[in-house]
Amino acid sequence: MDVILRVSSKSNPNLVAGALAKTIKESESKRAQLQAIGAGAINQAVKAVAITRSMLSQSGSEIDLICIPSFADLEIEGQIRTSIKLIVEPR
Repeated sequence: MDVILRVSSKSNPNLVAGALAKTIKESESKRAQLQAIGAGAINQAVKAVAITRSMLSQSGSEIDLICIPSFADLEIEGQIRTSIKLIVEPR
């Protein structure tokens, strides 16, 4: 099962990147999902993916990432909201 990281427009992309890098390196599935609703949240999520790639590269890791975007419906406070789901996994 993928680890799900929810990203908001107020999320610090450096902190999300750290959590994403840890998940990619240490989780069983080696995959993570970033979920974001709204333009600001999507912006922070994409920044986090870019920062994670840079972090992994600078640490000497041989891991490179791919990002697969898709839509997902989430229920929030009884309402269905469409989110962007970024599946991030090693290449």
